[in-house]
Amino acid sequence: QVQLVESGGGLVQAGGSLRLSCAASGRTFSSYGMGWFRQAPGKEREFVAAISPIGSMTQYADAVKGRFTVSRNNTKNTLYLQMNSLKPDGTAENYCAQSRYPLTETKKEYNDWGQGTQVTVAS
Repeated sequence: QVQLVESGGGLVQAGGSLRLSCAASGRTFSSYGMGWFRQAPGKEREFVAAISPIGSMTQYADAVKGRFTVSRNNTKNTLYLQMNSLKPDGTAENYCAQSRYPLTETKKEYNDWGQGTQVTVAS
């Protein structure tokens, strides 16, 4: 079983930046696709970004394209999400997740989840 621990969330002004991290342990990190999802208050958890096992392919939700960058360091077993030009509607709990699929935006195709890190964007 894998353990996923997110960090890096916080309060930021609109237009600002944050970098989220997700530390993984318990499974061969480089063998799995990874993703970021977010859940705003009162809304369903939604896809943000995904990256293939060796980082050669990425995928983004339309809402974050051009502003967010997903990356991974397989020697450190860590996933990252660089978030730039944050908007107030970006206030959400952010989760990293691991998938048996190499690259997917489908929530049900992720079988392990972290506990989340809160991002609050002030207008």
